[in-house]
Amino acid sequence: MKSQDIRSKYLEFFKSKGHTIVPSAPMVLKNDPTLMFVNSGMAPFKEYFLGQAKPPNTRLTDSQKCLRVSGKHNDLEEVGYDTYHHTLFEMLGNWSFGDYFKKEAIAWCWELLTEVYGIDKDILYVTVFEGDKEDGTPMDQEAYDFWKEIVSEDRILMGNKKDNFWEMGDQGPCGPCSEIHVDIRSAEEKAKVDGKSLVNEDHPQVVEIWNLVFMQYNRKANGSLEMLPNKHIDTGMGFERLCMVMQGVQSNYDTDVFTPIIREIETISKTEYGKDEKVDVAIRVISDHVRAVAFSIADGQLPSNTGAGYVIRRILRRAVRYSFTFLDQKEPFIYRLVNVLSNKMGEAFPELKSQKQLIQNVIKEEEMSFLRTLDQGLVLLNGVIEHTSDTVVSGEKAFELYDTYGFPIDLTSLILREKGLELDEAGFHAAMEKQKSRSRSASEMSTDDWTVLIEDDIQEFVGYDTLVTPVKITRYRKVVSKKEGTMYQLVFNLTPFYPEGGGQVGDKGYIESPNGNVTYILDTKKENNVVYHLVKELPEDLNSVLKAGVDETQRFRTSCNHTATHLLHQALREILGEHVEQKGSAVHSKHLRFDFSHFSKVTNEQLQDIEDFVNARIEGKLPLQEQRNIPMQKAIDEGSMALFGEKYGDTVRAIRFGKSIELCGGTHVQNTSDIWHFKIKSESAVASGIRRIEAITNDAVREFYTDSSKIYFEVKELLNNAQDPIKALQNLQDENSNLKKQVEALLKEKAKNVKGELKNEIETIDGIQFLAKKVDLDAAGIKDLSFELGGTLDNAFLVFGSEQNGKALLSCYISKSLVESHKLNAGQVVRELGKFIQGGGGGQPFFATAGGKKPEGIPEALEAAKNYVVKA
Repeated sequence: MKSQDIRSKYLEFFKSKGHTIVPSAPMVLKNDPTLMFVNSGMAPFKEYFLGQAKPPNTRLTDSQKCLRVSGKHNDLEEVGYDTYHHTLFEMLGNWSFGDYFKKEAIAWCWELLTEVYGIDKDILYVTVFEGDKEDGTPMDQEAYDFWKEIVSEDRILMGNKKDNFWEMGDQGPCGPCSEIHVDIRSAEEKAKVDGKSLVNEDHPQVVEIWNLVFMQYNRKANGSLEMLPNKHIDTGMGFERLCMVMQGVQSNYDTDVFTPIIREIETISKTEYGKDEKVDVAIRVISDHVRAVAFSIADGQLPSNTGAGYVIRRILRRAVRYSFTFLDQKEPFIYRLVNVLSNKMGEAFPELKSQKQLIQNVIKEEEMSFLRTLDQGLVLLNGVIEHTSDTVVSGEKAFELYDTYGFPIDLTSLILREKGLELDEAGFHAAMEKQKSRSRSASEMSTDDWTVLIEDDIQEFVGYDTLVTPVKITRYRKVVSKKEGTMYQLVFNLTPFYPEGGGQVGDKGYIESPNGNVTYILDTKKENNVVYHLVKELPEDLNSVLKAGVDETQRFRTSCNHTATHLLHQALREILGEHVEQKGSAVHSKHLRFDFSHFSKVTNEQLQDIEDFVNARIEGKLPLQEQRNIPMQKAIDEGSMALFGEKYGDTVRAIRFGKSIELCGGTHVQNTSDIWHFKIKSESAVASGIRRIEAITNDAVREFYTDSSKIYFEVKELLNNAQDPIKALQNLQDENSNLKKQVEALLKEKAKNVKGELKNEIETIDGIQFLAKKVDLDAAGIKDLSFELGGTLDNAFLVFGSEQNGKALLSCYISKSLVESHKLNAGQVVRELGKFIQGGGGGQPFFATAGGKKPEGIPEALEAAKNYVVKA
């Protein structure tokens, strides 16, 4: 059975049991502070399990894209080395929100596996939670009894808390679970070892394929459990593992989910899968990782140096590193696999087709960048090796290569082994742990349980219509972090405060007690569909009716910028083309940022056209036309633009200004004339195929033009109030250029004169012609002097120091013949000497420079330079 059919049979089966099929949510989470990525099938439904939103149906089913590469669930390092772990995987799930429970979940699970899919009952085992004394939870007798009705008791196994008690996190809904394991070993192996002894023992052919979670408890901050008011079902079946079973193969990578990608890797790299274990691991790593990276980019997460973007960059670099080391690929090629992936999975996940060009461009650019890093790292590693006196290379140096330059530690270790050296792994891990401890201490946060004052299931947002309203606190909790100190999160029965989301910052403002005391709200955020308000201290009377007010000035400025992003999006599509899609935005009170897909730099003429287009709509005084809570499909049919990678409900809010129509939950002005004016401040590249425009509106534009006018008159005054300041500046530039040429010529002449004087001061030490001297020349003059003098000498070792504008400068020139014969390196020399001037530097083995802030250290540095010649 093909993978497409396996997926569709699952969904159709649960549809027949009254479940609504819902599409996979975007894998990249944008408004959940507790998770970067969807790491389980239930993550997109957290708000339903917590009772903080109403699901479209009490029974749902889907195939959810998941990514497990960070936090509690992290399978990254296993990927490639076994046959069943993945970074990206599909989780087939069926869900019940307060509807059916254990009996139906167990019966339908068995029916689907054995009757619909036709899996032999004799290769299946099930597990039941055995209970836990510490938590005071009993053995799950109810589940055991239901299983006993359909499964032989010798196939029902007990599982401990680690294996058979599922938790969302340290706090929140949780419960016992039953896992279904499959034994796909050969008959001969089964005869030797009973399959039940291999369950949960990490055997590659005895694996879990389905987990039925019975959510019946809530884990509190103190670790205790309480019963949930409603019981839920949360199941997850690994799609890739199910395909392995259904297609009769021994590895997920032998299913048609992966084989087309593997064939393409073989063709490009001229290797053969199944012949060499190291090559096989590399091919599995690449075929897995390209899926994770492609889906992440399609969902709107580009590789970067922070947060979720860093995780994606790390996955891709791991793939590049394996291709570089084991497939001997020195040029980008992973981006070429996207076409195969799109053809294979594009029908089920159309984002792969619509975003294919962007995915390919971004991956190719990242590959090229990291291959350059690998080349640079190899040079630096060679330098470390050259300065290692024994057979063990410093772990701290290896960590510096890893942390500062991104050079993979396992590649460092591999190269060292090839050269007969070993890595001080303990030193590396100590340096790594030290850095992790710093990061952990900076981000550590403790969160108390909610203190409930009023039972209130539905929190109403009234901020579209009013900025001031009476509210009551329904619950609050304390959060403590090293960065922010002690803060409190307040939840109101209704709120006028817009929470951070959709690129827009959260509102600030105040709450006022009946006695007139004011508590300032510093930010507003949303978690699991609940809006909470951050304050430094609690109001005196938590049970009073409070007056809540949004900072009107900040809200208005933010609304101006949000409306401007809609008009900017329209302008970009009109002027640059329909290919333009929003790829991210940040809407603040003082400025806006808009990222979009476009494959070349936007010209100055186009930027002016874009600015004029937006300002024409502002001058056109277009009124806000808003539709709230309309069906999603109706909004799309009426021309609303949905942003890919955003999660929308069944009903949406549509915002129209003239011909600009978008689905949006943010705040907007009532009329485009409120924006006053729109001004682009910059246009730049974010990644291959992604551009960024930063702009301002309203008060910020007034300030911009006021400052620009002030600068203009100051410049004009400096130019003696020239009638044509631009022409006057051009004349100054021409004059400056001529003077520079004259100065350069004079300095070259000066260097020649200095060269003649210095020749007499050269000292010969063991055949090396050495000179260390302070000179009155700039960097260019010293370089000219070094090459002029060095070119006339054999085996020259020259070090010059100079003080320019209160800064120290050192340079080192070593004849190339000396570099080769004595293994000397000018870059290493200046790095060490740079310590005397409180600076650093580098360069090539035969010439390098260093700069520092301590000129008085130059004599010491020059004196120390002689040691390198003596050692040589």
